[in-house]
Formats: sequence, structure tokens, C-alpha cells
Amino acid sequence: MTTASPRLGAWRAAGEGVEFRVWAPDADTMTLCLQGALRPMQREPDGCHWLRTQASHGDRYRFRLPSGQDVPDPASRWQPDGVDGDSAVVLDTGRAQATWQGPAWQDLVICEVHIEAGGGLAALTAQLPMLAATGITAIELMPVAQFPGRRNWGYDGVFPYAPAHVYGGPAALKAFIDAAHDAGLSVLLDVVYNHFGPQGNPLRDYARAFFRDDRSTPWGEAIDFRQPWVRRFFIDNALMWLRDYGFDGLRLDAVHAIDDDRFLQQLADEVRAEVPHAHLVLENERNQARWLRGAYQGQWNDDFHNALHVMLTGEQEGYYAAYAGRADALLARCLAEGFAWQGEPDLGGHPRGEPSSDLSPARFVVFAQNHDQVGNRAFGERLSMLVDPARLRAALALTLLTPMIPLLFMGEPWQARSPFLFFTDYAPPLDEAVREGRRREFSGFSAFADAASRARIPDPNDPATLQVSYTPPPGDDPWSQQWLRCTGGFLALRRRYLQPGLLQARSLGARVLGEGAVQAGWQLPSGQWWIAINVGPRPVAHAVPAGERVVGPDVAGVLPAGGSVVACWVAA
Repeated sequence: MTTASPRLGAWRAAGEGVEFRVWAPDADTMTLCLQGALRPMQREPDGCHWLRTQASHGDRYRFRLPSGQDVPDPASRWQPDGVDGDSAVVLDTGRAQATWQGPAWQDLVICEVHIEAGGGLAALTAQLPMLAATGITAIELMPVAQFPGRRNWGYDGVFPYAPAHVYGGPAALKAFIDAAHDAGLSVLLDVVYNHFGPQGNPLRDYARAFFRDDRSTPWGEAIDFRQPWVRRFFIDNALMWLRDYGFDGLRLDAVHAIDDDRFLQQLADEVRAEVPHAHLVLENERNQARWLRGAYQGQWNDDFHNALHVMLTGEQEGYYAAYAGRADALLARCLAEGFAWQGEPDLGGHPRGEPSSDLSPARFVVFAQNHDQVGNRAFGERLSMLVDPARLRAALALTLLTPMIPLLFMGEPWQARSPFLFFTDYAPPLDEAVREGRRREFSGFSAFADAASRARIPDPNDPATLQVSYTPPPGDDPWSQQWLRCTGGFLALRRRYLQPGLLQARSLGARVLGEGAVQAGWQLPSGQWWIAINVGPRPVAHAVPAGERVVGPDVAGVLPAGGSVVACWVAA
């Protein structure tokens, strides 16, 4: 089965008409219900049912099972009324800027955005020129696939091909991408291929082979990528976002929950063949460096975040326990070699990671904040709500001023001080299960050891939880404007000193200078780049070479305590 194979869903046929195709191996018959009319479909030996007929853009349809149950198309590209409504035919698959090609990988400065928390696509569109002027070069949208209800982070999507109806559907999403391209910004999309959401997915009724009975994920049933049509379903989805919508790249969520290397390799191979300029990024707790030696351009580096966060806040519970007492050493290893864990045992005693020191620093996407690290806190606090401005500035400098690819969370360029919480909109009884499950997750933390403390954790299903998560655009207030200037200044330095030759950057080593203080350097084609930060309690001596000091205190050789940074360029 190749990309020349027929696609699942409803697509304009090569000749005329529209071809409807669904993989339903458990159904002996399937009937297309198109605009109220019933049309029998043909069944193929592999379990696919298909029919070619006349249809118009926007026509409503469902598939009727032998039981008489009518179900939406799992590959529906538009669910105008949500997960329980009819599917709608989409024939306008072109995009306005088919020749656009955005910034190269080494030029990316990514800002991760949630559409609802940003006020919707129109509000986010209005912010694009400001973000571009600050030095952001790419927007990464959290998942947009149709989810149950009207509020969701996006990781509980059940129709991977359909942009959520509350975002405005396909046309609104395409308009946003075109507007971003007009502003000179690439747009990446976070996609979830490791599970379906827990509500609104009828696949079990006619395609049990879509799932594995011998494995599960923390979020739902494991998908069986051993099945050719399952692989085709998700690979064609990736290609659709890139070809038909004009997304410039994809971030694959939690691939450690995908137990099929063949799928990850096939997806990368087909994307490279058909959309060679597309950026492919992984989230992978296993730190499998092998994927970064050709198939994928980069991986989110949670090790960098976790070590830096412990240095900044002193927090040591949950997964931060692995960094307790050695966060600065682990951060230094991230700066020099990429991953902190490269095969060493984790807290559970299981080996984690693969050697990564041979990889270019540009293979690692680094961040001080993202949706997980902010939103999975009980009260959704950003770093701007947890640490003082000096430490915040040092963290921002380290995130933006290394040869790694930086990612900022929405609002971070101006250090917004509104929370970002976990929110959903589930029907009973799932709403109560999610509410209690979330509070139970925090029972192991000392601050939530008793039921009364856990009861203060916001209810994900309460509409107010999304409302307080709204991230307003920067105002004219001194705080916002000061941080926008700071972010823009650091990014101007990045463009001048780091981006030229960034792919050739090689580590000159990194070391701990003292408690909460690290230093690192890199060789680039035209010189050396050095940076050191101190977020610890005492001044420390640094060994950044003499050169063109671009950031830092005037006290030569010393980094003051409590949040200081020095960066230097040494020309070849």
C-alpha cells in the first residue's frame, strides 16, 4: 500500500464525482447516507467499503452499519456540529499560497499557541505582525482535530482530519495559515497519533482491528500500527495537513506511546518524498537519538526544561525528583550533549535514552515553558508567576541564546502573568471522572496531601477554567513592553551571531560553575559562542573567554547571585 492507494474519507475522484471510502473490516455491508439518500457501498477483501457518486461541497453524510446505526466518517474533514453530528464533504482543498516556503529549520524561533486560550483564530491573526516583529519565525498550534464539546487542549481529538468546529472549520484554519505566511511566519501543527479521545469515537463498532487488545496508553486504547490501513490513515492525515492546508511542519505528540518503528519511519519517508521542506519534530520520552539522525529534524528536550525549572524554583516533587541535587549538572549535559539521560536508569530503575553527543545542537528544541509544563501544574502558573524577574531573564536568555531551536509558550514573549490550566468539556459521567482523576494525580504532592487542598484544584470541565486561561495580547503596560524588548533583543543577537552557520555548531563543552550556575560554549564556522547563567544563591566565577561581550554584567569574571547572564562572541 503506497500513497497512490485510495484515501480514506470523502475526496474528489480523479474523473468526476466524489469517492467515499471507509475501512470497516467488521462490517459485511456499509451504506452511504448522503443528504438523506441511501446508497449501498462496495466491499473489498481488505475490509474497505467505497462508493463513487455525485456530491457537492458541504453535503452532509454518514455511514450506516448493518445494525442500522449511523456513524460519522472517521476520516471526516469537517464536522460542522461536532463529534456527534454529520460529516460534511470538503472539496475546496487548495490553498492560496501554494508556492510559499518558510524559514529553514535553523532559523526557527517557535511560539506554541492554543487557539481558544488565545481568543480564537481572528484574535491570534491580529497578533501575527507583533510576533514577527519581535523575532518569532514560527507558530506551533496545539492540536486542532475535532474533539468532544467546545473546550479542550486538543489532545483528545476523535476526528484527526477535521479542524474543530469551534475554531471555524477548514476555511478559518486555512485563512489563519495564509495570514501567518503573509506575515513571514511558518505554521507548525501538533498532531496526536498515539490515541483517540475517550468520547465520540465509534471505530470499535466496525473496526476493532484499529486497536490493540494487548497494550494501552495512559490516555486510552493503543492504536494498532501493524495494520496497513491504520498506518495509511495517519500518514495520509500528515500529508493532508502539509499539502492541503499548507502547514510547514508537524510535531508528533508522545511517540513513545507508538510501539511501531515502521510507522514512524514510513511517515517520515513519505513526507520527505512529497513535502521535502516540511519540518518533522518529535515528543519522545524515550530519548531515542536514532530518530534524529535523518528521519526527524528535532525533538522536544524535556530534560533541558526540567533541569532548568528545578534550578529556578527548587521544586523536587513528581518528575522533578530525578533532578534533585543535580539539576545544574544535568542542564550542563543537555547544553553539551543534548539529552541528560542517554541510557542511564531513571527513577524507576529503567534505562532511558540513547547517546546523543554526536548530534547537532539544532536537533533539540528547548524551552523554559510549554503547555504541558505550565498547564499540568495544579493552578497553571507560568514562570512569571513563580520566579523573580532576574531569574526569569536568565531563563529566557538561555532558552533563546544557544544553537538549539528555541520554543516559547504563548504569552511568554511578554511574560504574561495569567495562568494556563487544563480544560475540557465532557458529558457525564466522563466529566466527573476527569475532575476526580485530575485531583487524584496531585495527591502525591505535599501541597495536596489532604482532600481539602485537592478540592481547590480548578475543575477542568468548568467553563471558567478556560476563561481564566485566556492569554491577552501584550498591553502598553511597562511589564509587557519591557519583556517584549528583552525578547526581541535576545532574538536580534541570535540572528546576528548564532543563525549563520548554526547547523555546523559543535559543543566546546559545558560545566557547572556553582550551585545554580552553568556555562557552555560552541564552535561555529566564524567564531565561538559562550553563555553562562547564575540563578543560584551565591556569586560565581565564570570562564567565558574575552571577546565581544553582548550580554552581561560589567563585573569581569563574576556572575552575581540570583539571576545573571553573560554571553560572548569570540570571532575566529
